[in-house]
Amino acid sequence: MRVAGVLLAAGASRRFGAADKLLAPLKGSPLVAHAARAMAGLPLRIAVTSSDPVAQVLAAEGVGILCILPGQGQSASLRAAVLSVPAEATHLLVMLGDMPFVTADDLAVLLAADPAIPHCAVQGGVPQPPALFPKAWWPQLLALGGDQGAGRILRGLGPASCHRLPAASLRDIDLPADLP
Repeated sequence: MRVAGVLLAAGASRRFGAADKLLAPLKGSPLVAHAARAMAGLPLRIAVTSSDPVAQVLAAEGVGILCILPGQGQSASLRAAVLSVPAEATHLLVMLGDMPFVTADDLAVLLAADPAIPHCAVQGGVPQPPALFPKAWWPQLLALGGDQGAGRILRGLGPASCHRLPAASLRDIDLPADLP
């Protein structure tokens, strides 16, 4: 497998308030840096962001390909990521920039699973990112529209594709009060 890690970090963060939540400090680093670090072991890393300051943080974390995409919704971010993947990649590992508690060990669970089918985390019976998509599934990602992301695709996956990761890892940050 040749995996391209994709970090989606282009959301509007409306519920967080006026500040960019991805730049909010968490344990001495911007929140988005933690998600980027979880993917540090992947040879190809791509991020889609709508913010130059977030892009600068991600570049400092070694993310190689940065797509700047102002506020067009999750599906547009996914399409931009898929279209940016080098030809040698066989899989996309999709993470969200506001999930700073996902670890490299969590990602290893998805990467160790059957490479022929997609895989995702599941919490409370609900499939969610991080998610791993083999190349054969990329046309479905390219066909998405609106601000729904890959949720529809993930909900259609069978039990063999869904992996229970620690609930603490799957916490996302939506409000300032969500920060520890």
